[in-house]
This record gives sequence, C-alpha cells and structure tokens, in this order.
Amino acid sequence: MRLVVVTGVSGAGKSTALRALEDLGFYAVDNLPLPLVSQFIELFRARTDIDRAALGLDARGGAFLAGARSLFADLRKAGHTVEVLFLEASDEILIRRFSETRRRHPLSDTDIRAGIAAERQALAELRQEADALVDTGTLTVHVLRALIQERYGRGEGELSLTFLSFGFKHGIPAESDLVLDVRFLPNPFFVPQLSALSGEDESVARFVLDAPDTKGYLEAVEKFLRISIQGFLREGKSYATVAIGCTGGRHRSVTIAKELARRFTGPFTISVRHRDIQHGGSA
Repeated sequence: MRLVVVTGVSGAGKSTALRALEDLGFYAVDNLPLPLVSQFIELFRARTDIDRAALGLDARGGAFLAGARSLFADLRKAGHTVEVLFLEASDEILIRRFSETRRRHPLSDTDIRAGIAAERQALAELRQEADALVDTGTLTVHVLRALIQERYGRGEGELSLTFLSFGFKHGIPAESDLVLDVRFLPNPFFVPQLSALSGEDESVARFVLDAPDTKGYLEAVEKFLRISIQGFLREGKSYATVAIGCTGGRHRSVTIAKELARRFTGPFTISVRHRDIQHGGSA
C-alpha cells in the first residue's frame, strides 16, 4: 500500500489536498484515529483495485499523535510506502481564513491565535516526520490542487521535479529542496520598457538569457542539478523542488526557472511554478 499522510495546521488546506488525492485514485479518509491505521491498511491487503490511500491527520487526534513516528516506521518495515505531507501558513493568514469562513478553531472556541499555537505544538513531531513541507499562504485552492496532482500523480518510483521561482523579499519557499540565488544577474526591473513585464515575456527572457554571466551560470547549475537529480533517483526520492530566487520573483527567477525546466528530460515529470510573479513593481 502507498499511504500519503496529509497533516498540518487547521486552515492550511488539508481538505483541498485530500480531495485532490482522491481524484488521483487514492482512497481518502480524514481524521482516522492512529491506532486504527494498521487495521485500515489490512482491510485492503486482499484487494487488487486499491493500492493507495490518503489519510488526513490533525490535532484532533490528541494523545494518539504521540505514536505517529513508531506507526510510520512499522508500516515501512512491513513494506508499505509512507509519505507525510505537512501543510502550513503564517498565523496572520490562518486567522484571516478563519475570520472569512467564520469557522471556530478546533482547539479554541474563543482565541484563534491561542488555538493555532497549541496546534503547532501538538503537531511538532509530525512536522519533523514530513517528507514534504508546503506553505500554502500564497497559494490559491487551484494552485494547491495542481501542486498535489504534480507531486502525487506520478507513477511508482518516478521523480516529480518542480522548478519554483520566487522573490527573496517574500521569503524562501518552505518546500524547497535546493535553493538557487540569481540576484546577481542583470535586473530587467531597472529597464523602463521591461519593468512592467515578467519573465514570461520574450523580451524579458532575452534580456536575462543574453547577459554574459547567464550562460556560464546556467551551464554550471545544469551540471550541479544533474548530479543532484541522479542522487535523488538512486535514493528513491519521490519529488524534489528546485527554488530559484531573485529579489521580487517576477523577472530573473521566472526566466531561469523556465530555462532550466526546458533543459531537463529523463525518468521524471517536470513542472514549473512561479510563486511571486503576480507581485508587480518589485526590484
């Protein structure tokens, strides 16, 4: 059985992630008590039509969460694949989401911030177990759904490789496995006819790619990434995110992310995502 455990703080998008996994063919169950997980998997042992499941876990599991690490170890020892996806967002974004939906926090009837703090503490061990950590603060429901499908819609043993552009001024993406800094490249933001455009535009892409420093940098990074990817494949890594950052995440990082994705083919699926391209007027 392939088991994807979806966990994280309330309001970070666990329900959206579970629905996306269900659409990919995973048998999805939300908030199953941990002591019942082994029995749950055992039920499908004799069935050939179900070989993957998605399990939602959150702080409502209470004291049962303390046994998560040993449970996952036992399942892996029994031959099952266990992947832990942890979703999070900043306190401010979570508070805003609760306010917009008028939902109560599961750990606090009156103080949402206190409930979030208690939940983070309760989930600390699960967060350490995470194979993938995704900050959904800047993601729409549709983008999160697409991200889940990219990561978990691959074939067994296939690496899902994502090139993610971002702006350092907006923070380094939590899901990054490798981080590249391209802030030293010439910046189209300071060219009047290019400033309002993005790395998706051909004129911006040509400005960045034709710069003298870019060619040598891309050759060196490509060599480095090929070595890293071979290592990922040898160790059976399911997915890897290469984050490329410039100052604002709109020009240089977008161009380099697209160019690197163009250069790679192999026994893996490739996707490109631009986290901060919507931020305008940013150096």
